[in-house]
Amino acid sequence: MLMIPLRWLPAAAALLAVFAPAAPAAGPRPKPADFTINLMDGKTLTLSQYRGHPVVLAFILTSCPHCQAAVKVLSKLQTEYGSRGLQVLASAIEQDSQAHIALFIKNFAPPFPVGYNSGTEAEALIRPTGRLPMMPLMGIFDKKGILLAQHEGEEPYFTDLETNLRKEIEPLLQSKR
Repeated sequence: MLMIPLRWLPAAAALLAVFAPAAPAAGPRPKPADFTINLMDGKTLTLSQYRGHPVVLAFILTSCPHCQAAVKVLSKLQTEYGSRGLQVLASAIEQDSQAHIALFIKNFAPPFPVGYNSGTEAEALIRPTGRLPMMPLMGIFDKKGILLAQHEGEEPYFTDLETNLRKEIEPLLQSKR
């Protein structure tokens, strides 16, 4: 049995609080998240401007085949569920993403906003897991802007992304809150 000296306990607890995945709390819900995405036309949009709508926010790399496949699924879901309130957003976070985003939009023609940002901004929004995220990285937000779930590219969740996203999106569309 591994014994940890008591003097290390506060440091270990602090590290766990920072790097462990966040578990849903039984108490008060976290405050709504906000995030700004830079668009190609020089404008910006914020996650908060979509309050009242469930949002799927995907952090992508424009040259990543898994991210490209995810954008195709998200395009299908935005087209199908957009009239019911769903909003999909994507933000490219690779180095020099601004230089790559126009070609990505031209090639994939997503029916939702796609912009760019640095990975640092993404890290501030998504709950830390203690390791570098695998791409794509998706956050599912309720109508109040609360991050309900996040999924990283290496998870089994992505083997049937469309079905799994539908299971999370449909209850949010039916919710009054």
